[in-house]
Amino acid sequence: DLFYDITLITLIKLFWSFFFFTLLSLTDVCDSPLVSNLPPLSFRSSSQLSSSHGPVFAKVNRRDGAGGWSPLTSDRYQWLEVDLGRRTRITAVATQGRYGSSDWLTAYLLMFSDTGHNWRQHRQEDSLGAFPGNSNADSVVQYKLEQPVIARYLRLIPLDWNPTGRIGLRLEIYGCRYTSDVANFDGSSSLVYRLSLRPSRTTIETISLKFKTLKNCGTLLHAEGQRDHSLTLVLDKGKLLLYHQQAVTSSSSGQLLVSLGSLLDDQHWHYIKLERMNTHLNLTVDKTTQQVHIPAELSHWDIHQKPILSNRNLSGCLENLFYNNLNLIDLAKQKSHQVTVVGNVTFSCAEPVFVAVTFTDSQSFLQLPGSTSWSQGVTSVALQFRTWNKVGLLLTFDLPNQDGVVWLYINEARLRLLIRKAERNLVELSSGLNDGQWHSVELKFRSDHLSISVDKDEGATAHISIPLPLSTDSPLFFGGCPAEENSQQCRNPFKVFQGCMRLLAVDNQPIDLIKVQQRLLGNYSHLKIDMCGIIDRCSPSHCEHGGRCTQSWNTFHCNCSDSGYRGATCHSSTFKQSCEEYKHDGNTSGHYYIDVDGSGPIKPQLVYCNMTEDKAWMVIQHNNTELTRVTASPEGNQYSAYFDYASADEQLAAIINQSEHCEQELSYYCRKSRLLNTPDGAPFSWWVGGPSPGQVQMYWGGALPGSRQCACGLQDSCLDPYHYCNCDADHDQWTNDSGVISHKETLPVLSLVLGDVQRPGSEAAYRVGPLRCHGDKNFWNAAFFDKETSYLHFPTFNGELNADISFLFKTTSSSGVFLENLGIKDFIRIELTSTEVVFSFDVGNGPLEVRVQTSVPLNDNRWHSVRAERNVKEASLRVDELPVATKAAPADGHIHLQLNSQLFIGGTASRQKGFLGCIRSLQLNGVTLDLEERAKITPGVRPGCPGHCSSYGWLCQNQGRCVEKTSGFYCDCSPSAYTGAFCHKEVSAGFKSTTSITYMFKEPYDLSGNTSALPSSIYSDMTLRGENISLSFRTSQSPALLLYVSSFYREYLALLINKHDELEVRYKLHSSRDVEVLESPGTNLVDGQLHTVSIRRLADTVSVQVHGSISNWCFFFSPCLCVFLFPDSDEVDADLVGVASVGFTGCLSAVHFNSISPLKAALLHPDSAVIVTGPLVQSSCGSSSSANPYAAETTHSLSGIRAPLVNAIRSDSALIGGVIAVVIFITVSALVIMARFICSRKETYRNQEVKASQSEDGHEFPFSSQADSQSAPNENQKEYFI
Repeated sequence: DLFYDITLITLIKLFWSFFFFTLLSLTDVCDSPLVSNLPPLSFRSSSQLSSSHGPVFAKVNRRDGAGGWSPLTSDRYQWLEVDLGRRTRITAVATQGRYGSSDWLTAYLLMFSDTGHNWRQHRQEDSLGAFPGNSNADSVVQYKLEQPVIARYLRLIPLDWNPTGRIGLRLEIYGCRYTSDVANFDGSSSLVYRLSLRPSRTTIETISLKFKTLKNCGTLLHAEGQRDHSLTLVLDKGKLLLYHQQAVTSSSSGQLLVSLGSLLDDQHWHYIKLERMNTHLNLTVDKTTQQVHIPAELSHWDIHQKPILSNRNLSGCLENLFYNNLNLIDLAKQKSHQVTVVGNVTFSCAEPVFVAVTFTDSQSFLQLPGSTSWSQGVTSVALQFRTWNKVGLLLTFDLPNQDGVVWLYINEARLRLLIRKAERNLVELSSGLNDGQWHSVELKFRSDHLSISVDKDEGATAHISIPLPLSTDSPLFFGGCPAEENSQQCRNPFKVFQGCMRLLAVDNQPIDLIKVQQRLLGNYSHLKIDMCGIIDRCSPSHCEHGGRCTQSWNTFHCNCSDSGYRGATCHSSTFKQSCEEYKHDGNTSGHYYIDVDGSGPIKPQLVYCNMTEDKAWMVIQHNNTELTRVTASPEGNQYSAYFDYASADEQLAAIINQSEHCEQELSYYCRKSRLLNTPDGAPFSWWVGGPSPGQVQMYWGGALPGSRQCACGLQDSCLDPYHYCNCDADHDQWTNDSGVISHKETLPVLSLVLGDVQRPGSEAAYRVGPLRCHGDKNFWNAAFFDKETSYLHFPTFNGELNADISFLFKTTSSSGVFLENLGIKDFIRIELTSTEVVFSFDVGNGPLEVRVQTSVPLNDNRWHSVRAERNVKEASLRVDELPVATKAAPADGHIHLQLNSQLFIGGTASRQKGFLGCIRSLQLNGVTLDLEERAKITPGVRPGCPGHCSSYGWLCQNQGRCVEKTSGFYCDCSPSAYTGAFCHKEVSAGFKSTTSITYMFKEPYDLSGNTSALPSSIYSDMTLRGENISLSFRTSQSPALLLYVSSFYREYLALLINKHDELEVRYKLHSSRDVEVLESPGTNLVDGQLHTVSIRRLADTVSVQVHGSISNWCFFFSPCLCVFLFPDSDEVDADLVGVASVGFTGCLSAVHFNSISPLKAALLHPDSAVIVTGPLVQSSCGSSSSANPYAAETTHSLSGIRAPLVNAIRSDSALIGGVIAVVIFITVSALVIMARFICSRKETYRNQEVKASQSEDGHEFPFSSQADSQSAPNENQKEYFI
């Protein structure tokens, strides 16, 4: 029984909980029908076809009268109006055709008003104005408003209707009662609210209200904090400005914190909310919210007996004014002591009626008759206007008595008056009249005098003496002229006016625009009367990334200059996302702007990209990368250093996250200065690293995080085996702990604390190098789709207003879908069809396609790039480097892309039209999708995609070889005489008369024995049947020997400049034959300019090319050169010995002999095969063109250290066997003593360098402050002495 009792009690509790929940829910429902019970007087219309077609019969599902409302004529000037009796919350509208007819609407507009005047058009998504109607006369189509509308009057304007019928309508409105508290202020009144004596401190404070006004300026709110700090919310030129003031009595307005909203002086209700959370303040105006930081003195608005809310000079109404949960207007009504009413405050909203008219398009005009008083000689015309356009006609009329015309118009945002009477342009006044504000203009005419004024006291006035006799037969045309060609009374050589006008008056008599609307006065076309339809398309601005928004009546424009972004809304970055991406565009080392997240919020940053053969290093500097000596501080026992990077915190974090590897040098040089105090003591020093604000790290460069070790401790190589750092041994001599930090989670190094620097005799120095990262995980992230039914799926793409999609693909298939995401009606898709890429989407306006057609097939198994973007202005598509294809968005259409399905990559949900091939680096709005991780768990899709050399191999120049990597490729420059990321950089050196280079191969067998015993096959391997020689040089001397190749058989090849300044090639290909001399006459080669020579011999044919000019010769003897040992001096021509003895001074560059690059080997890879005699200095003397600013690779030599950065692989020619000596002599002092002389002079320059660089013993600081400096442009070290 007890169990059943407990169960019954539980059920009863559940029942009452459900009952109260249901009751509460019912109280929130706001969808009651509002039209069916309204009295007949609540309905009005522009016209009616008959009494039985009147507006009173326009009720849904009613068959009274003719079964609904139909106007007398079916055009877009008709309307049906419903008066709900009081302000009501409207949530939905339903339409139905006229019963038993073919009359129904297919599209319509909705207008709302509180007074029956000053109508406001309702827009969906802040853009679309038209609502869908019916498809027959019987069905009811309901449209639920996205946000409820508070209004008393609703007006429906037909746009389109059944083409075989007429306008026919039955209507229902859904909503509920709306209650509010309203206060009216006359410009000098206010409410003052004072907190209680003991205010309760709350974490969040809020102030919310609604306001409406016709004035474009006035203070809405004033809130005071501690120590005379205050906030003031001001309406200025229709915008809300929030100021922070430090002194209430200050005459200045204070510091502007934020500006929000626009056109708020339209006599419509606008919502404001201020929400304070500690020192952060959210300001909301209508639907837009912005956060600002406020001083700590304003973190509590709790100074009692001080005004918290104050209104200064607001002329208008406030509604539902709340401070937290207190209704301040209600307290004022009840005369609470907390709220003081100052001046004349009434609790109902006064609604002044100003009927405005909107000129919507190029066919808009308003015609009014001339005044009967004009014949008396005094005439005036006045009006107010607002517009965004720089050009437009305001007013024109004829002067029939003088065959003249008067035009009042705007040009370049200035007001101009032109009177065509001797073609005189008489007046030009004011500027900036296209700012969207109301401006007043008044013309006054007398018989011989004219005056024109703009904006009255605040503007300008001009007076002109000119007789202008007017006639009552001269009608006034405002905004434009009628479209009829036979209209002789109105001529408009200017553009029509698009904007709003109000307060039109002729001879000080106001024009009744309602009579104009009823066709009882004047004439008009394409006007919207009793409303101002101006829209601020720049508030909020759709221009991203700091783009500046300007607008006209119909559209807006984003100025993206200096922002680093491009496109109609400045959405897409103009910069690459990494150095890796720049490199694979063919760029060399230099400074580049990097935009890590593409179109995301992180700003571009300037970094140095060091393009090596196999990596693209991104180098980010900070404020101190030099070796810095520690100076003890008298204030404390520690030395602290802080590092300020050239990039912001979020930029650094993004770079580190997307890079495959990052590192940073951390070095400590010490003498009696301990570092980590290993193994058991408390650390004397530490550093802070990782994403800001960082974490304390207790390890040193080269060790592992958390190990409390240095590099030597990890390698068991410390000076003292009982310590884990060299410096912890505390020796009285200089040593160091240096290494590289490569754990990304601890980078970058933000600060450094050194503790053991105060003891007598302690000395220390440190160096924190720049942050260096290479690799781009996003750029190489790829997936291979090998089945048509396979795809990858990801969460729904969120790109409502702006969507950019970029990727690379390669395929052998002619068609397939790259990407698809669906919604209920909306979708977005990119696909390949034959030689086209198609970008299609639908945001509710119907499908739209952008196509790019290529002249070559895209299924060539090479990488192609695709970039698609869709924003509120246009859609664009670009394939590779082809021109961008664009399509404009509808001027008044849906703008939100609403998707709800999964995002499919490489296929579709229907598993049809799937893509076969590779997709790489897929990014949506700057975010990379991880295709590889998803491919690992998806059948039919493989992670990664090899085969990059087919697309990027062309980047490898000068015989460089493209080598595939797992992620990307690199150029192997070992077969080339050039170096650099793309084997593009010449290897050059300046030579003096005492310089020579000898390149020798290692002997594979002993030559000291009887060579006649060697097999004949070995001799055959030593035969060269052809040579391929190239080099560049510049010199001002002749004669000069450039190159000499000798053989064991006393045969040789010599390349020289003869005494006639011409190139000469000498071949001796057989010991019994004479020397063959080949000359290239007609070219002066000693002019100090760079000259390039190429020699190619194949069998008995020799081709010599100098600067593109080719000469050919044929031999008639043994067509081979057997290269072997040095010849005896007596076998060398005397002329050649003489040329060699003169010496050579100049530059030699890019020397290549078959597969050998001797000069490159001597400069970059000195080893036993290279003998250097005399000074040899690498330089840029071989450059034939001006330097590319993005390819600047300057050098920096480390003190006492010479280590080449590039380790090229030496490759022996397959045609060369045995012992081969390729000897390049540049100004050899004596060729006659050849090999012995070279060997005797082989006093290695390297040993001299090492001796010169050795540190002297002693306690002096042995490290230069410039040592090890690796500033960004000096990452490639080029200067060596060998």
